[in-house]
Amino acid sequence: MPITKERAERIAKAHACVVCGEYTYKKLVVRPASAAVRHEVGAAWQAVKICGVCGAEQEMGIDEDGDVVYGG
Repeated sequence: MPITKERAERIAKAHACVVCGEYTYKKLVVRPASAAVRHEVGAAWQAVKICGVCGAEQEMGIDEDGDVVYGG
């Protein structure tokens, strides 16, 4: 069974900012992965996060098992 959107949001929030290491995000958007991303890396969800401390924008892909398949 694939993970829910709420579970994908919790997974995205649980990963620290790659620039400053903080866990505070001023914006977090989780949406279903596009067909191209789903086919290419196997992500079910795409999360776009903007750090609340340093303002870095990051993107991550989460597969149906809840594992992060790409991030940065």
